[in-house]
Amino acid sequence: MTRRTLAAPLTWTPSLLHQHLQGAMDLELWTIPYYLTVLYSIKDISCAPYRLIQSAVYQEMLHAQLVSNIANAYGYSPVLTAPIYQGKAVPHLDFDLDTPNPTEVFTPYSAELGALDPSRINTMCLIEYPEWLTEREPDPSDTQQEYGSIGEFYAALRVGMTELRDHVQGGRRQMDEFGPFYQGAGSLAVSDYGDAGFRQAIRLIDIIVDQGEGQTEPIETVPAPYQNTADGFRNAWPHFQKFDYIRQLPRWPNVYSGEAQPAAGTAGDAAQQVLIADFAMFLDTLNRIFRGEQTPPAFGMQMAKLGGDVLSCWQHNAIPRFS
Repeated sequence: MTRRTLAAPLTWTPSLLHQHLQGAMDLELWTIPYYLTVLYSIKDISCAPYRLIQSAVYQEMLHAQLVSNIANAYGYSPVLTAPIYQGKAVPHLDFDLDTPNPTEVFTPYSAELGALDPSRINTMCLIEYPEWLTEREPDPSDTQQEYGSIGEFYAALRVGMTELRDHVQGGRRQMDEFGPFYQGAGSLAVSDYGDAGFRQAIRLIDIIVDQGEGQTEPIETVPAPYQNTADGFRNAWPHFQKFDYIRQLPRWPNVYSGEAQPAAGTAGDAAQQVLIADFAMFLDTLNRIFRGEQTPPAFGMQMAKLGGDVLSCWQHNAIPRFS
């Protein structure tokens, strides 16, 4: 499968904005299985690394919802497909574009699924690497295929959203599964048209970026309205700060080990097949919700079961597989 590429055009059109919104969904979705795999490799569920990663996973699910709401407000329903985890490729991010190059610090790194280890936590730091740590100003007007950081990606997206602000249609296929966890944030949907709806959409971008990389300070907190009010951990820390904290710990928790391709007929192989099937059903459910269908009553249980499936893989000596 070839990787989708993006271009930040000089003049934005609806189709090009939709392409970027699909790219945002690709990126946010990519992080969920990756972070889940690292999370459930940790044996001690009470330790700080487990709780920090768990809190980030919850917010990545929120981010996928927010991207869908923004996209639908601009007339596009994003499509979810199973992510690819190969080599060092993360969708639409090229870490080498940044100056100084963060891969010189966060090394080794890998896009392959695996347990908590230096390669995995470095990758997680690179994904959430703050734009404010780079010396390069984001240039969302240049034609380019990829971006140096998630912050630069969303900076480009803001430009397109701003230029096409008159296209916003409030109330179009909006969902809000996570509002009860962010009671200080107000509505997590785009309900208005025109400028008012545009401001709502930009606020959703603010939530994604502030929770991920933080604001433009060396040590910054997530703004209080965007913090989890129900079941978070270190709610004021953006994802980058959480992951870099884990990276610098003198000792890490014990983790499971596993085979990427356990022999056919083994318990590990069976656990992988269950996860693959359940993840496909999960994506199908999300695709239907993003197209405007009613959220099924069992959606929360479906999300929770994925975590159990990932843990089952590790417990049966298999690295989780999602496709």
